[in-house]
Amino acid sequence: MQKGYSYKLSEKEGRGFDVRFKPELTPSQMLELGVFGGKYMTDCKKEFPAKWFKNAKLCPDRHDPNLNYFGVNASSPLSYWRKKGWIHKDDPRGWFQWYCRYYMGRRIPGEDDRQIKRWLAIKRHIAQLKKNCLRGDENCRPRQRQAILHWAYDSRKI
Repeated sequence: MQKGYSYKLSEKEGRGFDVRFKPELTPSQMLELGVFGGKYMTDCKKEFPAKWFKNAKLCPDRHDPNLNYFGVNASSPLSYWRKKGWIHKDDPRGWFQWYCRYYMGRRIPGEDDRQIKRWLAIKRHIAQLKKNCLRGDENCRPRQRQAILHWAYDSRKI
């Protein structure tokens, strides 16, 4: 999907995050729990540490919602994200690709701020879970829980 792209790492892996950005899950933890139907990142594994993929739930052939932690589809197609203008040229797969690269230590002034603001906006979905579900009831709003998980919030704890 992206050929010939390179970037500089200016922070150590998992360090030097913006003070507003406090993800509850690492990319590795997300992949192990099951996100994006297992399809995401299957063609760019060499870019990231092999340990991220050791226990990842992946399906290189297709998007399989059964691989998601909550067993439901909570994704919109990439075409939808493009139409909304949410895709940045440096990260054609979207937010999670940005997060993986940010976690590795890449920084892009302006874009990092935009993505962090998008991450912060997911709190409205967390508020809905807290209002409508008993704490830890994974059967309550599983699609919304899966979507929140896609944004590195641990929705199992809500």
